[in-house]
Amino acid sequence: QVQLVESGGGLVQAGGSLRLSCGTSGSVFGSNIMAWYRQAPGLQRELVASITSGGRTNYADFVKGRFTISRENAKNTIYLLMNSLKPEDTAVYYCNLKRTGVPKYDYWGQGTQVTVSS
Repeated sequence: QVQLVESGGGLVQAGGSLRLSCGTSGSVFGSNIMAWYRQAPGLQRELVASITSGGRTNYADFVKGRFTISRENAKNTIYLLMNSLKPEDTAVYYCNLKRTGVPKYDYWGQGTQVTVSS
């Protein structure tokens, strides 16, 4: 059974920084995409950033230039360095591990709260 565990969330002032981590336990097979999503109260979950096994990254426009996603393939662990945080970045941040080929899988972490005060 694969489990994802996020850490690193917390309370920070606007303009500050946080680094989120997402570790994987269990066996993971094949190339995949790991990503960070976020969900603010009353809003839909949205993609923040993703990274493939090959290191290709993708960012939502609202975090470009501020957030950096990175990955340690050997551990199936990803990180999200968040700089210049804004109050609108306040949300629960979720880690996702997905593979669309065979074997197919789609796992989610439990989420970590990020709160940015103004």
